[in-house]
Amino acid sequence: MKYNTRNIGIIAHVDAGKTTLSERILYYTGLIHKIGNVDDGNTTMDKDIQERNRGITISSAAISTQWKKDNNVYNINLIDTPGHIDFAVEVERSLRVLDSVVAVFCASSGVQPQTENVWFQAEKHGISKVCFINKMDRVGANFFAVLNDIRNKLNAVPMALQIPIGAEVHFEGVIDLIKMKALYWADENGETIVEKEIPDNSIAEADEYRTTLLETLAEYDETFFEIFMDNEQNITVEMISEAIQRVCRSGSAVLVLCGSAFKNKGIQPLLDAVVTYLPAPDQLADLQGKDPHTQEMITLERNEAAAFSGLVFKVLIDKHMGRLAMLRVYSGTIKSGDTLLNVRTGETFRISRILQMQSDKTLSLEEAKAGDIVALTGIKDAKTGDSLSSSDKPILLEAITIPTPVIRIAIEPKTNGDEKSFGLVLAKIQEEDPSLVVERDAQTGETLLSGLGELHLEVTLEKIRLNHGIEINRGKPKVSYREILTETKVHREKLSKQNGGSGQFADISFEIGPGNDHEHGLEFINMIKGGVIPTEFIPSVEKGFREAMENGPLKGYPLENMKVTLLDGSFHAQDSAAFDFEIAAREGFKAAAKGCNPKLMEPIMQVEIQSIEEYTGAVTADINRRRGIITSIDEKSGRKIFAAEVPLASTFGYISDLRTLTSGRASISMRLSHYALVPDFIANTLIT
Repeated sequence: MKYNTRNIGIIAHVDAGKTTLSERILYYTGLIHKIGNVDDGNTTMDKDIQERNRGITISSAAISTQWKKDNNVYNINLIDTPGHIDFAVEVERSLRVLDSVVAVFCASSGVQPQTENVWFQAEKHGISKVCFINKMDRVGANFFAVLNDIRNKLNAVPMALQIPIGAEVHFEGVIDLIKMKALYWADENGETIVEKEIPDNSIAEADEYRTTLLETLAEYDETFFEIFMDNEQNITVEMISEAIQRVCRSGSAVLVLCGSAFKNKGIQPLLDAVVTYLPAPDQLADLQGKDPHTQEMITLERNEAAAFSGLVFKVLIDKHMGRLAMLRVYSGTIKSGDTLLNVRTGETFRISRILQMQSDKTLSLEEAKAGDIVALTGIKDAKTGDSLSSSDKPILLEAITIPTPVIRIAIEPKTNGDEKSFGLVLAKIQEEDPSLVVERDAQTGETLLSGLGELHLEVTLEKIRLNHGIEINRGKPKVSYREILTETKVHREKLSKQNGGSGQFADISFEIGPGNDHEHGLEFINMIKGGVIPTEFIPSVEKGFREAMENGPLKGYPLENMKVTLLDGSFHAQDSAAFDFEIAAREGFKAAAKGCNPKLMEPIMQVEIQSIEEYTGAVTADINRRRGIITSIDEKSGRKIFAAEVPLASTFGYISDLRTLTSGRASISMRLSHYALVPDFIANTLIT
């Protein structure tokens, strides 16, 4: 019996059935003995009170289980990620440490906006994907329409390994296009699979889709192309299976299966596909990282013999065990009691315990090796995105991208008695969720909490109330604007101070103005010639400008982008230090940026609203009232789907307003699209 590991995540739009599918996977792999349902509030993965109440996943749950196929036992590390855009950081940090994903689609809704978001996040990380078209028993279910959606909306090549037998109330089972057999689930719990011949009325369709499968494999796999061209009649199940494995791992096509998680149909073939076709950790490309001292690239093989490296992708504060660092081990082996290096802080620490997470339960392990996802205790200062390695071979791995908050509110505890614990609780929730930012407003003294959306902040405040017993007063939501320079200006800044002993001297001449439209951050160009400013001082000038961008000239909002060209300058052999040039850059920015006609920019949300025909007029008028622009109106399964771009400032309370407007017959999803200039008539009211 050989052991093998698969690290998979489940991604989808809200309500496509992710958590239900996860529950069924845990049931059929023997980890739980009773099937839980989201509607009943008794699922294993959603342990948080709010997750049960709201029926959505908020934090990504990690769980380890096993699946047996052909006398091999496979370890499956499963992460069920949230489907709501407000929890994008949960998805991002999970995808960063996973090797592949199961993307779940609702058979009647198809590809929805949040599916697109997480799909393209997964594309960015280059991970393999299996699609599961769920809810085949639902009214409006159409497997083939969703296949087209995957092709057109996600720019992917869908490769159906199955087609359904029937749909909606007539959904009976699936046809396996590799073995060309019909599979039926004989009992209510879906444990017994009966294999039969394909029904006569489905043979033509099965033949057509099997041919499409073989042609897709031939197109994307050279080895299979030769077999296919030589003798199509002699192709065996093994040949097809090996070709699917190669194509899936190369990422050139995505596998598609179907079923109904709620009705317990289609889960076992999905598990078989996960362990057969998705990559094991040691089948992935070598790990790339940097030497923290020299910045040179380091390559490590993803096996147990290599030096240890791992990435902390989440920090949890547990009531009983204290601080837990969720770790993906990429290479090497660690044992409890080992000493590791935190590459970011440069400090070493001793691991107290290594734990395997079973959702809300834990299991102590003696060791963790390449490919494992575990939790460590005994790590004091670890943060999300920290690289851990052995002291003698440090390696800095690519960090996790944390989205920038777009909305903030002023908060304070309702009672003075909670004042002391309030600060500690805020520090704790910020550690667990790095997309939350807590700061004090220097002018008003208020505590400001920033996040990725209204729901994100609402859930955070509810968590403080439920988990820590602190009631909170909250102000109205405020938009996190950005600023931009619209004109270019040349400026000279000279710092010259004598205060006895060594003085301070820095002299810089620079051009400052707007950056590239599609770029974010600072574009810094060094045009210094002949050493008029020593090379070692140039990074300090850049650092000064980069830090100055955090407070724009209009209202102190961060600058979206900026271009600075350092043209000329001078220094003093005794009095000049690197820090002087940093100060000169900051002061130069303050003096020059005001003259570059700065403007305010606001976050624009991509909004999708699903409603019924009779509310079309009301929904359209409401979007216009919110300064929104409708980009498309489609129809699907008898529902109208509006896509629009709406300024974030106009979306507060949108969900409840829309419910009222449509008598509860509409759903809405939003994600940050881009930043755009605030119209003058609104900017004037904000800047005064």
